[in-house]
Parts: sequence; C-alpha cells; structure tokens
Amino acid sequence: MLEREIFKANDVRGTVTGEPPQWDEAGARAIGAAFVELVGLNGQRFVLGRDMRTSGVAMATAFIQGALARGASVLDTGLASTDQLWFASGSMDVPGVQLTASHNPADYNGIKFCRSGARPVTADFLVQLADRAIEIDASGEFAAAGPVPEDWSPERYRRVETLDAYAEHLRSLVDWQDLRPLRVVVDAGNGMAGHTVAAALDPLNVEVIGLFLDLDGSFPNHQPNPLEPENLVDAQQAVRDHGADLALVFDGDADRCFIIDERGEVVNPSAITALIAAAELAREPGGTIVVNSVTSQTVAEVVAEHGGELVVSPVGHTYVKALMAEHDAVFGGEHSAHYYFRDFWRADTGMLAALHVLTLLGHDERPLSQLVADYERYCSSGEINSVVADVTASMQKVAAAFAPRAEADWSDGLLLAGEAEGRGPWRISLRPSNTEPLLRLNVEARDPEVMEALRDDVLDLVRNNGDDPDPNGDPR
Repeated sequence: MLEREIFKANDVRGTVTGEPPQWDEAGARAIGAAFVELVGLNGQRFVLGRDMRTSGVAMATAFIQGALARGASVLDTGLASTDQLWFASGSMDVPGVQLTASHNPADYNGIKFCRSGARPVTADFLVQLADRAIEIDASGEFAAAGPVPEDWSPERYRRVETLDAYAEHLRSLVDWQDLRPLRVVVDAGNGMAGHTVAAALDPLNVEVIGLFLDLDGSFPNHQPNPLEPENLVDAQQAVRDHGADLALVFDGDADRCFIIDERGEVVNPSAITALIAAAELAREPGGTIVVNSVTSQTVAEVVAEHGGELVVSPVGHTYVKALMAEHDAVFGGEHSAHYYFRDFWRADTGMLAALHVLTLLGHDERPLSQLVADYERYCSSGEINSVVADVTASMQKVAAAFAPRAEADWSDGLLLAGEAEGRGPWRISLRPSNTEPLLRLNVEARDPEVMEALRDDVLDLVRNNGDDPDPNGDPR
C-alpha cells in the first residue's frame, strides 16, 4: 500500500499503523524497486541504514527485498543516525537510503535518499519515484501475501560497520584537543543520538549527563522534535540541576541538534549558525555561507562583517545541499537546527555542529551565553505551527493585510520585511511545511514588543479570521 501524499519535497514520510496506514511493507518493497530502477543500480551497490522505530526492521527489510529483486547489491549499516548514513554514502561513494521519519511521532516511518557521495536527490526525483513506486505497488508484484524475489547471498547483501569511522571523521574536522573540562547534558529523546554520542564524544574532555539515551521508537519520555519547546524542558532542567555548561538536544534521527546554555536558556539555531559561520570564515576568509529563507538576519550581518558571501536557499535539505555544491560553500545552516559542512560532503550533521560548539566553548573561558551574545541580535518567535484549510489563501490574506508597509517575497512561501519607525527592522516568514499539513510562522524583530505584536497579528489572521492589523502606521 502506498498513498501519494507520503512523497514529500525532500523525502518520504507517512504513517505505518492505523486503519489504513499510508504505506506498508509491500509499499516499501515497491519503493525499493523503483529506487533501483530510477538510479540505475542494477548490478550496483548502495548503502542503507535505519533508525530505532518499532517498524524499522520490517520496513528496511522490505525495501531491501524490493531493491534486490531489481538487481542491486545492498550494504546494510543497520542502526544509524541519518548523518551516519550520509557519512557512509560519502566515504564509500555510493548512493544512500535511510529509513527514518526524523522527528515525527512513533506511528510514522519514512525514507531519506542521497546519490553517491551523499549528494542530494531532487524534488523531481521524488515525483518520479512516487509515480513508479505507485505503479509497481498497484501491479501487485510485491503484495504482502505474495512471493518476494530475493537473493541474500554475500555478493548481493552485506552488513557493514560505520559508527567508529563516522565518529573519527567528525573529530578530525574540529580542534578537540586541550579543551577545558566541560559538563554536558545530552538529551537523545530515545532517538539515534543515543547510538552515536558515546562514539563521538568519549575521547573529549567532557562529562556527559545522559537523558533518554536508550533507543526506543515509542518515545516514552517526549517526542523527538526539539522545535517544540515542551521537548526541551527536561534538558533545560538538567542543566540547572547539574550545573552543566550546556545541553545538546537531538531529534529522532540525530541530524539536528538544539543547544541550551548554562542558564538553561535555548540558544536560537540562527545564533549557532552565526557562531559557526564566523569560525569557518576565520579559517577560510571570503568563503560562502548558505542559509535558508527563515534564518535570522543576524547571520547575514555576521557573514558580511567577517568578509564572507551569503547565499539564501529555500527551506529543505535538498535545496541547501544543492546550493552548497553550486557555490562551494564552506558551511550552511537552517533555522530548524540543520547544519551543513563542506568537509562532511556538504551534508547536514547535528553531531558535528555539537562538536563545533563544544570545541569553541572549550577553548574559551566565557560561558556559552556570553560566547553567543553577539549572535543574538533579534527577538524571535520561534517556529509556530497552525493547521489551516487553505494555506495559499491564508498566506495571501496576511500579505494583503501587511501590503501597505511591507515588502513581500514569494520565493519560499511568504516573506515580509519592514521597518518599525525608531524600533528597527522586522521580518515575517509564513510558509507551508514540506513534511506535514501545517503552516509555519517565524517572526523576528529588533524590538521584543514589535515581534510579539507581529506574531499575534499574524496568528489572529491565520487562525481566527481576525481583522487586518492597524493600517494607520502602527509598527506592527
């Protein structure tokens, strides 16, 4: 079974339980077969990993069956974070497949793809994959009750270990020697960081206080989505209770990492982007930094101050990676705490971002809140999600309401930019989610009262059919 709506702009993601599920093992076999056909892997190898979801073994096995039936050979790295899979693809120079639904709830599973060398697939590829996989699924060739052609011989299927090599490569990209002692809370949310954190951090001069490091795809403690403030509370409290220097909070597949400072306050991912960008530009003067359209203007200011070039991408890892390659960018960052590194095959890795923060902090005597203070120049709403009946109509309504005093950019959802007289610039980003039926709002302004007023006005328009904001020059 396969529903077309599971094929998103950047990956595959949908429910695997319920009546009916959006996709099942037969659908996974069909996707595996379609992937091999489209990439032209008959007789060729690809590497596959999976996260800890309860459906992971069954869905990964089904995908492998479909791929083997089309003549591919499989290198199975087993349990892996998504960035560990990117490492496997990059270091082996083969296409990669990761079975994961990232931060989605336990009843979801999904697939992320890359070409050889961890290069991104395109949105067009995912459209073609959907067409072919649905066609194969409808044919009944891989029906759950029917025979499944497979060849599990060593020539066609082999397990490979990549964890230690992945961790060693990450450490080779940072100056981790001679750090001052650090106490670090790590909240894996029962996700894949529980699998990778010891391998990556054990050689460092850090004391790790672990939260929810056990792999458990039912997520018994909190959902694996650090964008939601309630999922950061445990780490914030642990920092205060243990007098820690910082906390690292990972999402389900550990390709994203949120940072919490020594006070228990969340550090805006845009500030982390600016912090790492400044360090990378010191290492490579004049380098290019890629950010998405929602990232704070702070990053643009910092990049300019450090003599770098800034390139703005639509939201989504496939877009950022493509621009990283096009411009030979040294680093990239997104507001959602995805961080990309040229020396990591231009792929996103939460653990390498964490290592950069740890080493920058460990070579500085200041606490983290002071280290990042110059990179937090705007007040931010954080990402606020709304379920709406018509996302386009909602965005158009907001654009019309703000038209007299804001410049609109429709290149990636709706981006509004304006100036509050005497109170500095502001920006509103309102865009559909690539993975869920949501409209995502991000607001920032120099002045906190302006940010709050803008946020409330837009939410009223989107959620409550409120009246248009004050048309008579109010800075909102």
